Parts: sequence; structure tokens; C-alpha cells
Amino acid sequence: MSNPFRRERTRPGEWVAETSIRLVASASIIVIFLIFVFVFREASSLFQTADVATVPSQTSASTPESEMVPESYGADSEEPVLASVETGEPGAPGQFIYKPKNSSYPEIYNPDTGLLPADIDAVLNTTEVEDSPEQIELAQNLTSNVWQPVGEVPKFGIIPLLIGTAKTTLIAILIGAPLGILAALYVAFFAKRWVREFVKPGIELLAGFPSVVIGFFCLVTVATLIQDITGLPYRLNAIVGGIGLSLAVIPIVFSIAEDALSSVPKTLHEASLALGSTEWQTAYRVMLPAAAPGVFAAVLLGIGRAFGETMIAIMATGNAPLSSWSSFEPARTVAATIGSEMGEVVWGSQHYGVLFFLGVLLFVVSFGLNAITELYVKKRLIKRFQGQ
Repeated sequence: MSNPFRRERTRPGEWVAETSIRLVASASIIVIFLIFVFVFREASSLFQTADVATVPSQTSASTPESEMVPESYGADSEEPVLASVETGEPGAPGQFIYKPKNSSYPEIYNPDTGLLPADIDAVLNTTEVEDSPEQIELAQNLTSNVWQPVGEVPKFGIIPLLIGTAKTTLIAILIGAPLGILAALYVAFFAKRWVREFVKPGIELLAGFPSVVIGFFCLVTVATLIQDITGLPYRLNAIVGGIGLSLAVIPIVFSIAEDALSSVPKTLHEASLALGSTEWQTAYRVMLPAAAPGVFAAVLLGIGRAFGETMIAIMATGNAPLSSWSSFEPARTVAATIGSEMGEVVWGSQHYGVLFFLGVLLFVVSFGLNAITELYVKKRLIKRFQGQ
């Protein structure tokens, strides 16, 4: 005879709730996975077309120049009127004269300069053909020091973008990490109860601040203040961008570091005070080293936040891809490049693939930092708290 007290009752409400949670969680995981697959697939198209891009087009070589027509948007628009070379007719302003060397880049006639296509060809024929975009290797192009995706010879050098990202991220961490850790020490060990209940939610609320608001604050206020103090010729530079990114880093570092410090057993704090240490010596020499893995994890997550920030970097860094390590010059980050150019790029082009390749770099770095934090740092923190 079965025990009635051990009999499981089927409750439809609980079953519906559990099933709904499982379905939503599974759908979320699938969507995230599909996003990663899409990003990697679009980035892989860059390398799949690399061999095709390095070989000169045979179609353009065999097709007569008179039959080469560049692609243009707006099929319903009127055909452009060609200006007469014999009569010297300059053409109306805004008129296009199509006589391209490369079918992808039509020439635009400028009546102010008085140059006709024949004159332009005479100048361009003096240059060597080795600068054509078809003969630039992908690896050489990506490792160059020039980011100029628009032009007859597109240049996709990611070195300036990596330098700009490194500069702004380093400045943000040098400013945000000490402030966040010191604020966490104060709230955890020195602040009164009512101060802690007021300061901690206030700082954590800063993490939900729109990044465009922080970027606008740096654009209007911080940039003017830094220029007045230092007298720099550039109003927007890596320092202003680093300060703006530090405002986004401080809440993350503070929140995680404060939780790590509060999780340290109180017995260590009491034993240090019993041995005659001051409150500051206890916090700095006993509690902070005990929570070092958690604090280190907070710094790593802050680096990932600064590395992947977009709007603040667009608005506060000057957004100029310069291959300079000087913090007093404008910079451009990887995330800012994707945010600025993805909306205007031609789908399926080499520029499109390069932007997705930059997205893969962002994902790899962010995933690596989070993996180190979760798999290594937090495990060490748990083992230290367990006395292992």
C-alpha cells in the first residue's frame, strides 16, 4: 500500500510555470548561439573571397572599356548626360561623366577644376597598376597602418583601431579601477549603515546610465575642461575618451569588488583588530588580499566593459584612426568603428566582412576575459574562502 504522504501531486500551475521557464531559457540559448554563428559566418566570407580578390578580374580585362558600365542605385533615374570633350562643354554642376578605370568606382566630374575624363586618365596612367585593390593581399591589408575603407584603393588596416582601443581601455582602467576598489573598501568597512544603504545603490545605478548621456557629458564638459587645463590642440582625444569609459567602468568594479570584500569571513576582520591593527590596516592588508581574486575579476570585467563600449568611444575620443600611442591625440576604437560604419556598408563587400571580423575580435577578447573570470578567478576565490 502506497504512503499517501509521499504521493506526488500534479499541480497544473507549477507544471506550466516550469515548462515555460525551460522553453524561454532554451530559446534564449538558441538565439544567442545563432547570433554567434551568424557573426562568424559573415566574418568567414572575408577569407573565402580573399583568393578571388587577389586575382585580377579577367572579365574586366576582356571587356572593352566602352562596354564597362558602373553599378548605380536608382534604376528609374535619368541617364547622365555626357559632356562633350571636343567642344569643351564643362557640363552642369552635379553631372556625372562615366569613364571609370574600375567599374566599382565611377569618376565624378568637377566643373570647378575644369578636368575632363581625358585629363584625369592622363594623370592616373602615370601611376603603376600595382596599387590596384585587386592586387593587395588580405593579410597585408589588415596589418597595415591605414584605415581608409572608402576610396579607389580600400585600406583596412586594423592596427590603428587596436592601438586606439588599447589606449582608451588602459586610461579607463587606470582611472576607474582604483576609484572603484577604494569606494568598495570604504562602503564595506568604513561607511555607516545609512551611508552604505545610500551610496551603494547610487553607484550601482550609474551602471544603468545610458552611454550616450555619458558620451554627451564628455563631449560638452569634460573635453572643454581638459583642453582648458592642458592646452591641447585636440579637443577630443584618448584622455577624454578614457575618462568617459571610466565612468562606465567604475560601477562594475565597485559592485563586484564590494561583494567580494563583504564575502570575506568576519573572523579575519575581528582577528586583525584583536592583534592591534587599525581599521585601515585591517582593510588594506588583511581583507583586500583575502578578496584579491574577486577584485581581480572585477577589474577584468571592467576591461571588457571598456573594450566593448561604443557610444562613449564614438562621441568622446575624436573618432580618428591614428597609429599613435600618444594619449593627447584622437583615437578610434574597434567598437566605435563597427558602430559608425556598419549602417552604411555595402552588404557582402570586403568592407562588410572586415567589420564582422572586428566583431569576432571583440567577441573573442570579451569571451576570454569572462572565461578567465568565471573558470579561474572565482574558483580561486571560493577555494580561498573554504581554506583550501
